[in-house]
Amino acid sequence: MKHLSKRNAQYLVLALFFILNVFIWTAAARADRRGILTVAFLNVEQGDAMYIEAPNGNQMLIDGGPPSGAVLRELGRVMPFWDRSLDVVLATHPDQDHVGGLPSVMNRMRVGSVITTENTSATGAYGAFEKIISEKKPERILARAGERIVLDNGVTLEILFPDRNASGWETNTGSIVARLSYGDESFIFTGDSPQSVEKYLVGKNGAALRSNILKLGHHGSRTSSSKIFLSAVNPEYAVISAGKDNKYGHPHKEVTDLLSELKIPSVGTINHGTIIFKTDGTELRIN
Repeated sequence: MKHLSKRNAQYLVLALFFILNVFIWTAAARADRRGILTVAFLNVEQGDAMYIEAPNGNQMLIDGGPPSGAVLRELGRVMPFWDRSLDVVLATHPDQDHVGGLPSVMNRMRVGSVITTENTSATGAYGAFEKIISEKKPERILARAGERIVLDNGVTLEILFPDRNASGWETNTGSIVARLSYGDESFIFTGDSPQSVEKYLVGKNGAALRSNILKLGHHGSRTSSSKIFLSAVNPEYAVISAGKDNKYGHPHKEVTDLLSELKIPSVGTINHGTIIFKTDGTELRIN
């Protein structure tokens, strides 16, 4: 009978140790998310990226921040180390600070579906995004108001905007706006939608916009976050995704003053880094 060499025995022990750790981490991850929806607003500096993990483990990424590598770094902090897949990637619009990091994500991870509008951009960042889509060939879905993405039993992302073909629109105006709901808790993601779209949504949806968490449009710019929209959503928290000392001055004082006037607390990646919300559909907590 052939005996294992000392070196081979060491390799075998290490391999078994690694496999055991994977099982332990997998079991711990499943236990940790039992009945819990996680929504993380990733600290990608001046840009947007939101990670969603449903109780059943289905995962979604909304936007990928700029092409700095920050999105992969932050995903590594909220996803299990062995996980190399995302069920859905949604790009709200083709600006660099929203799609710039998505090619690196799709190079590194297997992505099931990609949701976009027909809106395009001539930038290199958007070109790289389209190139990786053509290479990896995920299912391509064009967003329309009323469509629903079911991530788990009771966990649904509904598209609120656009309600038509957004080809040729100004990119911010064509941003996908979506509402994620789970039990009594809900989140609205706005991309860089301007006030004109916000007012249209209030007219169309009214009180149905009410949500616990609102990701402020356009990183807290004065071009978004109208009083009528903030009042309709009436969130428990407004989240501002922006980079420290950014050249645009985000968030603008007009917006932060309005939040104070309406008594809406805000949290931002500038001061808090990645912001994580967890909910069982009844109670919401922030990490």
